[in-house]
Amino acid sequence: MGAVCYKQGVPSFEPFPGIRYDLDRSDPALVTAPPYDVIDADQRAALAELDPHNVVRIDLPQGGDDPYGAAAEAFARWQRDGVLVTDAPSFYVYRMDTVDEAGVTRHTTGVVGALELSRPGEGGILPHEHTTKKAKSDRLNLLRATSANLSAVWALSPAAGLTGLLETGEDPAASWTDGDGTVHSLWIVDDPDRTAKISATVNGQPVVIADGHHRYETSLAYRDERREAAGGATGGNADAVMTYVVELAEEQLTVLPIHRLISGLPDDFDLRGALFDFFVVTTTGPVDVGMARSMASQGFLVLVEPDRTSILTPRPEAFEGLRDLDTVRLDAALASLPDHDLVFQHGVDNVVRAVERGDAQAGVLLRPATVKQITAIARGGERMPPKTTFFHPKPRTGVVFRSLSD
Repeated sequence: MGAVCYKQGVPSFEPFPGIRYDLDRSDPALVTAPPYDVIDADQRAALAELDPHNVVRIDLPQGGDDPYGAAAEAFARWQRDGVLVTDAPSFYVYRMDTVDEAGVTRHTTGVVGALELSRPGEGGILPHEHTTKKAKSDRLNLLRATSANLSAVWALSPAAGLTGLLETGEDPAASWTDGDGTVHSLWIVDDPDRTAKISATVNGQPVVIADGHHRYETSLAYRDERREAAGGATGGNADAVMTYVVELAEEQLTVLPIHRLISGLPDDFDLRGALFDFFVVTTTGPVDVGMARSMASQGFLVLVEPDRTSILTPRPEAFEGLRDLDTVRLDAALASLPDHDLVFQHGVDNVVRAVERGDAQAGVLLRPATVKQITAIARGGERMPPKTTFFHPKPRTGVVFRSLSD
């Protein structure tokens, strides 16, 4: 699996010999899965039942004395048995088509390749969010056992024209629809001239990590382990991470908000009153479909409580000098509250249900960050608060794997 060569000082993006399911033997709809960190126990069980080779069996291993070792053994066995095949060095153009809540069809087209790893400030990789404090040992143990990238980090590139270069009008090697109705399509690009053009377009440009910050940081840790073990400045193939690169353009990205659920406050605590110093608080009707559009156009957040819903209009003087982001404003306001628990939640309906069931004392609905804000903050060397952005839809795990063995 010859190691990729990298240019000093700038991130390099190169084709690699991908390991993927033999499309004559496996249906991608049955063997791929959502990212590991959005799968709960019931979903994992259901996915594992779809096919004996579903990717959750190696990307989200469970049970036994050594689940990581079992995952590595299964990954190797699937390759020996021909369930997985290895390509010549290639890029993998991957497109997702979905219909948003407004009924508009949205497209995201990107390319999977090997992106040179670098820490912030070293080589043009710009993380845009702080990560939450959670154990990274799971992903690191899986990396050590399998010596492979099982899922891709998602990055955004300002390289103008990248999308057009990837869309050729050719029939995909595979196309399938997931349970949410998103259509996934894959093209394998191994033509030397075309791979060279893709590399040249992405190479030398700074990229923004959009999703997979924990995976990126874990890959850095693994790279450093490999370098230390080798006693040199290279970790071989571990010097890069499999990355899905999408052009940083409004029409290619759907950014959704990640809302907040609040619990653990004193039973008699007046949350509305506590937020009054930061927001103009106005009682409104129940949450409905049009509220998200009104939030974006009129610039407010929404507080959901068991017995009422309130509009939170930011008081400019309360947030002077802070970034123009709902997550930043809410963090500042919540810092004034007594100790409490905060849960990150996707989906307006999920927030409302959680409050109605009593799983949370209150929920706060936020507006999404814009692509312009993401770019400006990353280029400024800053990071957003954790869980500011939710890019939708999510690339499937299992589309392609990348060996880190040299």
